[in-house]
Amino acid sequence: MITVLLADDQPLVRAGLRALLEAEAGLSVVGEASDGAQAVRLAGELRPDVVLMDVRMPGMDGLEATRRLAGRTRVVVVTTFDLDEYVYEALRAGASGFLVKDAEPVEIRHAVRVAARGDALLSPGVTRRLIEEFAARPGGEPSAARLAPLTAREREVLTEVARGLTNAQIGALLGMSPATVKTHVNRVMSKLAAHDRAQLVIVGYETGLVRPGYSS
Repeated sequence: MITVLLADDQPLVRAGLRALLEAEAGLSVVGEASDGAQAVRLAGELRPDVVLMDVRMPGMDGLEATRRLAGRTRVVVVTTFDLDEYVYEALRAGASGFLVKDAEPVEIRHAVRVAARGDALLSPGVTRRLIEEFAARPGGEPSAARLAPLTAREREVLTEVARGLTNAQIGALLGMSPATVKTHVNRVMSKLAAHDRAQLVIVGYETGLVRPGYSS
């Protein structure tokens, strides 16, 4: 059973998400929060597999709540627009991906399952659009030193992860089995202290390993 915590300041939104999630076997909503502070508290008490987190909430917003939950609970940001100005910062804060509020029910259920198993909700197209929009915003200077612990092969794998490719696609491209790719991905995450693939996407762009606008 995959357990979910809903965090949104609109009761009707929470009710709708609860109804569509619990309509499918294997998914259970264990709690609801109306702001970020409550989401952090309930996540600590209930230990859900996934938190569906609205960004714009009163008091502590979803961005700060995501930052506090990073590495402990999978967070999927739920936003009104697919390029909400806070989405990129949410990914940097530790979110595993994002959903648009008008997504189809099947997409929302799929997103919860994807996040629960530790994968990122970032398709190649969405990744490029997101990074192109926000990668140039003021922040820390990209540093190749962050990639120093990686081998040449691990850098190749990180590049393709940052482009949004799956393990199977990376294996086909680089001549490795998906299992071998998974091993490399796990090593890269360990060396870079990244807790999921979404974090690797951010590292790939912030270090300049992949350029905004890059495509296959």
